[in-house]
Amino acid sequence: MNTLGNNTDFLLSIENLSVSFDGFKAVNDLNLYVDENEIHVIIGPNGAGKTTVLDLICGRTRTTDGSIKFRNKELTEMKEHEIVREGVGRKFQNPSIYEDLSVFENLEISFPRGRNVFGALTFKRDDEVIARVNEIAEMVFLDELLDTQAALLSHGQKQWLEIGMLLIQDPELLMLDEPVAGMSVSERKQTAKLLNEITKGRSVLVVEHDMKFVEDIAHRVTVLHQGKILSEGSMAKVQADPKVIDVYLGH
Repeated sequence: MNTLGNNTDFLLSIENLSVSFDGFKAVNDLNLYVDENEIHVIIGPNGAGKTTVLDLICGRTRTTDGSIKFRNKELTEMKEHEIVREGVGRKFQNPSIYEDLSVFENLEISFPRGRNVFGALTFKRDDEVIARVNEIAEMVFLDELLDTQAALLSHGQKQWLEIGMLLIQDPELLMLDEPVAGMSVSERKQTAKLLNEITKGRSVLVVEHDMKFVEDIAHRVTVLHQGKILSEGSMAKVQADPKVIDVYLGH
């Protein structure tokens, strides 16, 4: 048991977290905290353990040691779907949307009531569903494209649709892995605007390489290197840290 008194103040508390793959420590005794309504960005060179941290939080990878608490509930003992139900949503690097369905149908299928077998059988497209789909579509800049087949969207619009599919489930913590990879400059700006909007009432944990984008969104930045924290703080503080310049930004 950890005895950190401030534990209850955080939405997410990661303490002494380690995971080993064949003796290699991909994450090494990590302590990381995410506040309510915070955009927290993890940066670092390839192989630093960034995506692994997200995998550990969402239960895709099992921890070797340590604790991951979400609203003071231990996640390391839960299955992936149980973690989702607690309010943790995860978006992977490549958008996983239903290409043959319309934007509306993709959002509708993600509505919480349609998620289990019974829900799917009794699911009706009622006013509540329609209103919520419209609200989310507007938030993710797709309100003009509700009838469009998802396969026809641009790469950036597919990313937004997937964020919308998570938002409709109303997670308290949204985890995004390189959300602006492959986006145009204007799409990146829109995505920054979107993330700043959705932190009213939830927190976002982002893994990202695009430094300009990180500057636009981050409340706090954690720099990982070889599975450990190299530096943490505001973007300005991290960018000025000699260790970070040496290991990461200098390259």
